[in-house]
Amino acid sequence: MANWNKGSSVPDTEQIMEAENNRLADQLASKVSRLKMISLDMKDGVEDDNTYLDGMNSDFMSTTGLLGGSVTRFSKMMDSGRGNRKLMCYIIASLVVAFFILYFILTRSKT
Repeated sequence: MANWNKGSSVPDTEQIMEAENNRLADQLASKVSRLKMISLDMKDGVEDDNTYLDGMNSDFMSTTGLLGGSVTRFSKMMDSGRGNRKLMCYIIASLVVAFFILYFILTRSKT
């Protein structure tokens, strides 16, 4: 009598399972590698954003100093006398007129 299952089915099944495990392990390794690359790209992006925000912080600090100095000079000019107040009124009036002229030009150019 011939033994058809002479032990050949067990090693075949084990080989198939081992091959499937190896394939799945390779897929998992490639996915982990992809996740690692994505996380490194995210890290680089976050570091770039932090550098950009630090630069903006220093820009805002310098702008704050500039505006603080401007407000101080404006206050001194307003407190110094009547002649400067008259000049300030002319400057404000001219800015308002310039705004309305620009508004008029821009609304006419759209139509």
